Amino acid sequence: MSINWITPANRLSALPPYVFARLDELKARAREQGLDLIDLGMGNPDGFAPKPVIDAAIASLDEAQNHGYPPFEGTASFRSAIATWYERSYNVKLNPDSEALPLLGSKEGLGHLALAYVNPGDVVLVPSPSYPAHFRGPMIAGGEIYQVKLTAENNWLIDFNTIPEDIARRAKIFYFNYPNNPTTATAPREFFEEMVEFARHYEIILVHDLCYAELAFDGYQPTSLLEIPGAKEIGVEFHTLSKTYNMAGWRVGFVVGNSQIIQGLRTLKTNLDYGIFATIQTAAETALNLPGIYIKNVQDRYQKRRDFLIAGLQELGWNIPKSKATMYLWMPCPVGMNSTDFALDMLQKTGIVVTPGNAFGDAGEGYVRVSLIAECDRLGEALKRLKQAGIRYQPEAVTSQA
Repeated sequence: MSINWITPANRLSALPPYVFARLDELKARAREQGLDLIDLGMGNPDGFAPKPVIDAAIASLDEAQNHGYPPFEGTASFRSAIATWYERSYNVKLNPDSEALPLLGSKEGLGHLALAYVNPGDVVLVPSPSYPAHFRGPMIAGGEIYQVKLTAENNWLIDFNTIPEDIARRAKIFYFNYPNNPTTATAPREFFEEMVEFARHYEIILVHDLCYAELAFDGYQPTSLLEIPGAKEIGVEFHTLSKTYNMAGWRVGFVVGNSQIIQGLRTLKTNLDYGIFATIQTAAETALNLPGIYIKNVQDRYQKRRDFLIAGLQELGWNIPKSKATMYLWMPCPVGMNSTDFALDMLQKTGIVVTPGNAFGDAGEGYVRVSLIAECDRLGEALKRLKQAGIRYQPEAVTSQA
């Protein structure tokens, strides 16, 4: 029974449905109908976290001090591991006491940063398409979102010339993400230098989401924003252990960079949560200290899946460039279909779950995101089902037959 005077805050009614929650509903309905789903929708890594990580967590559970409230700012040991990892990975020196803050997953931190810094009416620059958390947090905070449209013609890189002067002068924060979710685009160092120059000129806080830093292929090494001179004076960078270390359900990430920005986020979080369970911080510390061969094995696994699926889709008419990073393919819809219809068509006819591109912003229309979260045997089954259903990429408006 619905009671008409029980109404949520306006900030909730302004939010569109969260695509992954909607996908969960559709998947549950499909399973009820007996469909064998091949779920390539969410960026939800398959398999276990590394055994040393699990062993460290189990051992930590036997230590009584780990069962109380953890420090608000995270354990000193985990913060030190974060700083060591950044110096090893990017030659970036961080003060673990003021320039690193553990988070309950990077999504939590991205959203709460907006609550800490965005006032109603503040302009927040967010690329389109983009990971939904980049614009949902600012929307909840009452910010005015300005979508910076990305295009295939510009290799899905931000074109600063498309941002109107008056918008740039009003902007308070710029969220961005390379290697990019959902487009898989990567950005050269020169782009990051231009971003820092742009932000310093217009006095904009930079928020870079680097959650796919280790999922890079063919010798490519992603750039950290903090490598760029002057970036730490105006920006922060978010990272997660969800993807690389198969720790999505553990909910652990961190933010590094400008101590003033981090302190604002920390102040907000002290009023909202008590930090990460100490056992999980111990496990995360162990993950960051794993030998390099672990990362190479992860990269090899995703690269193998990427190559296998791209080759199979090519036989069905798709010509998808090999992504240099991330765990996705950015797949154009057949001509004559929008992204929602194409994703539903695939689900209903084949049991394959993908994410419609328009879930990532208006400029994502015309694409679907495919997650490389299944082994090649299941990806092969997916290709087989597409072929049997007559789903191909072709110029004709009629793209599939029952």
